[in-house]
Amino acid sequence: MTPAAHASAPVLGFESADSEYEDLLGHWSDLESALSMVLGHPRQVSGFAAKVQQCDLWLQNLVTHDTDAALYLMFQLAATSMVGYSTAHALVCGTLCHLLSRELSLPGTERDALVRAALTMNIGMTALQDQLALQRTPLSGEQRQVIAQHSQAGAQLLRECGVSDPLWLSAVQRHHDIASDGGNQPLAARAPAERLAWVLLRIDRYAAMISPRKSREGRSVTESIRAIVGQDSERRDEVGMALVRATGLCPPGTMVRLDNGEVAVVLRRSAKVNHPMVAGLLDAQGKELTLTTFYHTALPQQPRIQSALAQSAVTVELNHRTMVRVGMYAAHLGDMGAR
Repeated sequence: MTPAAHASAPVLGFESADSEYEDLLGHWSDLESALSMVLGHPRQVSGFAAKVQQCDLWLQNLVTHDTDAALYLMFQLAATSMVGYSTAHALVCGTLCHLLSRELSLPGTERDALVRAALTMNIGMTALQDQLALQRTPLSGEQRQVIAQHSQAGAQLLRECGVSDPLWLSAVQRHHDIASDGGNQPLAARAPAERLAWVLLRIDRYAAMISPRKSREGRSVTESIRAIVGQDSERRDEVGMALVRATGLCPPGTMVRLDNGEVAVVLRRSAKVNHPMVAGLLDAQGKELTLTTFYHTALPQQPRIQSALAQSAVTVELNHRTMVRVGMYAAHLGDMGAR
């Protein structure tokens, strides 16, 4: 079968793909629900810190099982989350911080603190964050005050709920204040608390930029990554560059336009950060394709990515089972994306 094959063709030897996908989707939905409860009612959660750690371990297992499928589901489901913007944003940040911790070779203690801080950094304004995602009117004075104080309030709430890890608490408390240094100092030269706060700030901003809200559409991933990497080649942000290495310029689950005119969704990464495996959704005239095709954009005679698109620019209702199944199949055709 050629790299541009129809997803509806028989997937011989992969009869378990559907059940594997169902398990993955079910686990991801369960994780969303569990984290939503923890973030929404922290004072009512018995053993709060342990519950957050359990969510972290759950996330690690999902990402380790199939990183590309997890990224696909994360980016897709975050845009349509049924449990609220705050939880979806926390999961995106937690997943990206987990991947970055490996890319940056962070020690285990720093990795744990970073991911758990990512999951809880906005706990001081969970309800407001969900409200703002749906709000079309300008911020009120009271809302601005809550936003300005949410880092300090979040760290204090975590302490009251039994969190004692100083790196975790410091990352939450400083993930906006750390911006004042401009990020000029290399990560390796920073103290651990400063390093984690800076990483968390950059990931928080990236995830917020790609996520749609009622008041604005999300940006494309390439626009967002350029915003945190920077335009000056002499002062490229380390976090942004590591993010590109970890997820690719267009991560699984994001939308792109190909140079053959088709609109496609990214399914899996490849060894080349700008040449992922994609599935066509719309033809050059904007009509929905009746049969899903997939392309490995790194191979000769295959279409290349022309530009990234914001999620809101594509209104096709995706069949995630088909997309993940096609991605799993493509990954077993050789060097077709999973790494």
